[in-house]
Amino acid sequence: MINSIGDIPAAAARRYGDKTALILPDRALSFNELDTLSNRCANALVKLGVKPGDRVTLYSGNCWEWIVSYYGALKTGAVINPINVMLTPGEVEFVANDCGSTVVIASHDKALSIRGVKEKSKVRELIAFSDETLPEGLLSFNEILSGSDDEFQIGDIDSDSLSTIGYTSGTTGHPKGACLSHHNILLNVAMTALMHQRSDKDTVVTALPCPHVYGNVVMSGAIQNGMTLVLHPAFEEKAILQSIQDHRATLFEGVPTMYMFMLNHPELDTYDLSSLRCCTVGGQTMPVPKMEEVEQRFGCPLIELWGMTEIGGLGTTFAANGPIKHGSIGVALPYIEARIADTEEADNTLPVGEVGELMIKGGIVMQGYYGNEQATGETIEPDGWLHTGDVASMDEDGCVFIVDRKKDMILTAGFNVYPAEIERVVAGHPDVALVAVGSIPDETKGELAKAYIVPKTNATPDADDIIAYCREHLAAYKVPRAVQFVDDLPKTSTGKVMRRELKTLD
Repeated sequence: MINSIGDIPAAAARRYGDKTALILPDRALSFNELDTLSNRCANALVKLGVKPGDRVTLYSGNCWEWIVSYYGALKTGAVINPINVMLTPGEVEFVANDCGSTVVIASHDKALSIRGVKEKSKVRELIAFSDETLPEGLLSFNEILSGSDDEFQIGDIDSDSLSTIGYTSGTTGHPKGACLSHHNILLNVAMTALMHQRSDKDTVVTALPCPHVYGNVVMSGAIQNGMTLVLHPAFEEKAILQSIQDHRATLFEGVPTMYMFMLNHPELDTYDLSSLRCCTVGGQTMPVPKMEEVEQRFGCPLIELWGMTEIGGLGTTFAANGPIKHGSIGVALPYIEARIADTEEADNTLPVGEVGELMIKGGIVMQGYYGNEQATGETIEPDGWLHTGDVASMDEDGCVFIVDRKKDMILTAGFNVYPAEIERVVAGHPDVALVAVGSIPDETKGELAKAYIVPKTNATPDADDIIAYCREHLAAYKVPRAVQFVDDLPKTSTGKVMRRELKTLD
């Protein structure tokens, strides 16, 4: 029986043995090899002093080492902290400090970029994925793996204990750590697999990043159900199309931007995609005509889904063998409840068709935000209902339709970007008096951030300089792509900036 996420590789190895579990550009692993390597990783971490409950941060793009580290750390009873590879060293330092991480495992380049984190946090060990000679203070992942035993006995891990601290972009200028139990993640993976009929007959191709909640469910769902996961380090439309054809993939999973690029590829129709039984799309809304074009040209259903970090993956989707309503994010997962609540009175459930806030309840809802009781209380009602912040409606079949997105949030290529986080950085520029961040539409990425700046008296800031300043302090997807200098910002009577009125300044 699987009681913890760390149990997944061993259970899969017993069932699927030498079948190929993972295919990456540089290496393929069977289910047996994945279990053995994650055992070695667990043994190595224990030798380094990692104990149950310790925080282990993963800071890397998609690679086999990331997956081995993920399961290896969880086998020890440690709490995993998967972070976006695009975060800057300063952002990594904040997260590591906030959750109390003791070990950071990173790709070679990222490990070098955060060498100073050990002096500014509780981090004791910094481990790098590298075959190259490493500077003093960094450990080689390959070396610690090669010196470890193949067998590891997982201890008694309570399924309701903390497994993951996943950070969301910060509505108050800093990210918050969503605390998820083993049960939260395992239930989400199981119910997603049930809805989409995932099985050992499937081969899934994806470039979704494993640290992202969507990519993480795809990864664990594949391994737990005996699927072959063809994982790309990054999205490139030609490589993905070739991969679907070469591996006879039955599933492709991605965000709307990926489908847009593939639809626009001049040679799309020359690839054999006939093996696909369905595709999934999430991360941001996708125009219905484009969804229909995907179905027509890919020759399979396109299933929309919706999720968030606070529920460890999906909350709604459609069944692969049932009717699909394009434009809807689907129905609640089995064992999960969804309702539309009055935005002013959360206890008041609205009738069919009326617009309110989407709320979720059930075993996938997080325990709370790490070290932030106020934010937890504002997000989770005493009776367990989670505020998603998404404005939506529900039809008579229980299908949910998103009407508007989270207040003030910007969705850039599937990534959540909060204006307050950008404003906090821009406000630190010496020539900036006031700043507010809004969004501008983009055909490829959906939305991009735009900064509206009131310069300091006698200052003459340059837009390119502001953007360059942001690149030093923010992940690339958060950096504003446009800057407009204005005399003043729209404000309420109390002096609060009204972000929704920023477009009147254009």
